[in-house]
Amino acid sequence: MVDIAAERGKRASSRVSEEGAGWSCQQIGTFAGLRPNGHGFSWLNLRTLWRSRNEILAGLLGDPSGEVRGRWVATQEARGVDGEFRIRPGLGDSFDFLLLGDTGEGDASQYAVVPGMLKAGEGTAFAVIASDVIYPAGSGNEYGDKFFRPYQEYDAPIYAIPGNHDWYDGLGGFMRVFCDAPPLKPKPDRGLRGLLWRKPETIDERVLADARELRSRPSQQLAGQAAQPGPYWVIESPSLLVVGVDTGIRGTIDRKQTEWLRRVSLDPRPKILVTGKPIYTRNEYKPSKLEDGGTIDDIVTDPRHNYVAAIGGDVHNYQRYPVQVGDRVIQYIVSGGGGAFMHATHTIRRVDVAGVHEDDYRCYPLRGDSLSFYSQLYAKRLRMKWICLTPDEAACIMSEQIKNTPVRPMDGPVTVTARMRWAARLLGSWPWPFRLPVDKVFHRYLSELSDWDTPPFFKQFLRVSVTPDRLTLRCFAATGCLQQELEPPVEDEVVIGLS
Repeated sequence: MVDIAAERGKRASSRVSEEGAGWSCQQIGTFAGLRPNGHGFSWLNLRTLWRSRNEILAGLLGDPSGEVRGRWVATQEARGVDGEFRIRPGLGDSFDFLLLGDTGEGDASQYAVVPGMLKAGEGTAFAVIASDVIYPAGSGNEYGDKFFRPYQEYDAPIYAIPGNHDWYDGLGGFMRVFCDAPPLKPKPDRGLRGLLWRKPETIDERVLADARELRSRPSQQLAGQAAQPGPYWVIESPSLLVVGVDTGIRGTIDRKQTEWLRRVSLDPRPKILVTGKPIYTRNEYKPSKLEDGGTIDDIVTDPRHNYVAAIGGDVHNYQRYPVQVGDRVIQYIVSGGGGAFMHATHTIRRVDVAGVHEDDYRCYPLRGDSLSFYSQLYAKRLRMKWICLTPDEAACIMSEQIKNTPVRPMDGPVTVTARMRWAARLLGSWPWPFRLPVDKVFHRYLSELSDWDTPPFFKQFLRVSVTPDRLTLRCFAATGCLQQELEPPVEDEVVIGLS
C-alpha cells in the first residue's frame, strides 16, 4: 500500500528543491501562535550557562549519574514498579510511533516542529522523546511551556529517556513528571564537586499540576500504568521491542542498568535501541561505555540480541549510518533535531566510518544547506558580507570537499572561487593549514551559540511504522514555513526487514 502523504513529502523535500528546504518561505507557519508570548531561549546568557555547569564538573570531578540512578531505581522498585521496567501499551502486530530528540528549549525552534509532528503523527500509538526533554537544566518547574503546552494536542502517550541536561537537575524533574516519583532524599557530597554542583530545584507542585492539565485526556495517559517505570525501560509489542536506555551526563551505563539491558536483549523479538548518546555521529564511532567493561555496541551487535536499529539524541540534526555487521545491516541513526539549536552538518567530512560509503550515508540538513545558513547568519552578525554563500554555492563547495555530486539539482553552473573557499574555512567546512580543528570548535561551541528564531529551522522528527515483517523509518523535516507544516517533507526513508 502506497503512503500518498509520504510520497508527496518526498517530492517536497530539501533533496529536491530549495523551496523544500525552506529557503523561499512564502508564509511563516502557524507555530508562532502556539508559543507563550515573550518566551525565548538563548545560550548567549551567563545564567543559562551557569545552570548547565554540571556537565563540566562531571568531566573534571567525576560523574555521579550512575550512583544517583541506582538510588532512583531502588526507590521505584520499593514503590512496586515492574522490576524489568516493562511498558505494555497493548499494541497489536502493526503500529506506528513518533520519535523526537532534544526538544525542550521552549522557543520558536521547538514549537516550529509541532504542527508537522501533529499532521505526520496522526494515528500513531505513542511518541518517544530521546534525550534532553528540558533545557538548560531539566527543572521540573519548566515542563509547562517546554513539554505539556507544545504537545497538548498530541493525542497519545509520550515516553522519554533523559539526556545530560535532564541530569543537571539530578533527574528530579524528569522522574517527577514521567515516573510520578517523589524527590530523592539528599545525600551529602562533601568534596569540591558537592560544593559547586547544581542541586535539584524544589518543584512547585501547584504549577506542575496546572501544567499536567494540558495533557490530561485519557488517550494521552500511559495505557494500563500510572507512569513509566523508570529512566530506562522497554516498550513491548508482538512484533518489536523498543529499548530505552539512560546514558546520564557523560554517557556511561551503570552496572545494574547493564545487567537489565543484557536480560532484555536476550528476548528473541527484533529491537530498536533508543539512547541519549548516539553510537555513530559526525563520521566517528562513539559508543557509550559499560561500567563493567565493553560498550553498549557490544550488546547491539551481538547477533543473539536481534537489534535492527540504534537511535540516539544529543546531537541536534539527523544522520543515518547503515553499518554492515556480519551478514546483516544495522541502521545507526542520530535524531536530535526535535527543537533545540541545530548542530551544523557541513563540518562532517566524507563518510567512511565502519565501512559506510558516503553515497549510503544520509543527513539533514544537507551539508550545503547547513553551510549556506551559517554563512548568512554570521555574515549578518559579524557584518562580513563576503562570507555569505547561496545554497547553490555552498552545495558546490561541499561537493568539492566531500567529492560527491550535489544532492539537489542546481539552477545553473557555479564556479567555486577563493572567496567561497575562505568563507567555508571560517565556518569549519574546508580544511585549514596545519590541521587547525575549526570544524570541531564549530560543532562544539559556535552551533550552540548560534540559535535563531526564524525559518528555515531545519528541525526533524521520525515516524516509525511497524508490521510483523518490516520496519519503516521516515525522517520528516520541520522548516517553520506554512507549506512544510501542511505537507511535512520526507527527508529520508529506510525499510528494514524483521522476518
